[in-house]
Amino acid sequence: MTKITGVVLAGGLGRRMGGVDKGLQPLRGRPMVAWVLDRFAPQVDEVLINANQNLDDYAALGHRVIADEIGGFAGPLAGLQRGLSEASHGLVATVPCDSPFLPHDLVPRLLSALDHGAAELAVAKTHQQPHPVFCLCRRSLLPHLTSFLREGGRKIDAWYASLRVVEVPFDDEADAFRNINTPDELASAESPRS
Repeated sequence: MTKITGVVLAGGLGRRMGGVDKGLQPLRGRPMVAWVLDRFAPQVDEVLINANQNLDDYAALGHRVIADEIGGFAGPLAGLQRGLSEASHGLVATVPCDSPFLPHDLVPRLLSALDHGAAELAVAKTHQQPHPVFCLCRRSLLPHLTSFLREGGRKIDAWYASLRVVEVPFDDEADAFRNINTPDELASAESPRS
């Protein structure tokens, strides 16, 4: 039985949300990240939350909180790098803290494609749009990612370009990847349609 560590990426600055911690913004009476955890946690064997501020608030959700090793809010790759270094299992799945409607079958579908494609990383895609922070990768990528970051690399697409990647179509669940970046998007998500 393949075991998977899940990492919720909540380490950003929330610039488009007005500089607030996106994962902790209330959505329908609960922090947005709580909705993410409801859908993501049942799909993995361990959950880590990558956060760089409000660590106690995230810890109160019942999972171990890990901060980036690289300072300066270096982006999702820094969160993935810390997740790979702390994971208990050989495969690591990531989701962002601002996508409360993510697919209930995200991880199984990524895993199937990763295995069948003999890939190092599987990434979700809807139509022509890849969603790079929804991925499943092998923990063995840690040294490669660490050196990429140490050399100043930050762009997720540039790192993916150096790997054997399989893109996994989720056209049937395109709306599930809707993320909430702005106060207006948060307000529109308050009406239950998902």
